[in-house]
Amino acid sequence: MKQVLLDGTHDTRDLRNALGRFPTGVTVITTRTPGGKLEGFTANSFSALSLDPPLVLWSISRKSMSVPGFVDAGHFAINVLRSGQSEISHHFATPRENKFDGMPFEDGLAGVPLLEGALARFECKTETTVDGGDHLLFVGRVHKISYGDGEPLIFNAGKYCTAVPLRAPSAQTDLDGVWDGLG
Repeated sequence: MKQVLLDGTHDTRDLRNALGRFPTGVTVITTRTPGGKLEGFTANSFSALSLDPPLVLWSISRKSMSVPGFVDAGHFAINVLRSGQSEISHHFATPRENKFDGMPFEDGLAGVPLLEGALARFECKTETTVDGGDHLLFVGRVHKISYGDGEPLIFNAGKYCTAVPLRAPSAQTDLDGVWDGLG
């Protein structure tokens, strides 16, 4: 196991590599600015924050040209991608003038674009933003959800993956315990 002291002289690639060992789902976060411009980008920084009230969080690099649009919009959607949607992930991760060209979507709350075929969608109003170093964190109150069955797209160690269920006792009781504060 590689060990690196984060003393300011370290290679940031090592930190990215270590963080990449934690598998995440893949999302596309979307919004519509007050001027009507559609913004969207691929992110794995999405997380549940609270069930009551229903809150989620995500972050965006302060260097992103989309920051002003997300700050001004006041609403956003989290589109959780399915295992067969790695091309959509790549599309929204690639800089381009209009990321929605040729991308089927429907309008959600406040006109926020919702990607067709997503595994789950969370339509949110921005509650607050928080300084997070080189990122800006968004906390959103979830106002509407939609979801279906299927396999999620997963990102781990720089690669797209899918989940393979283990032959083990059900994790449902573990999940229930975490959400009920027993974990």
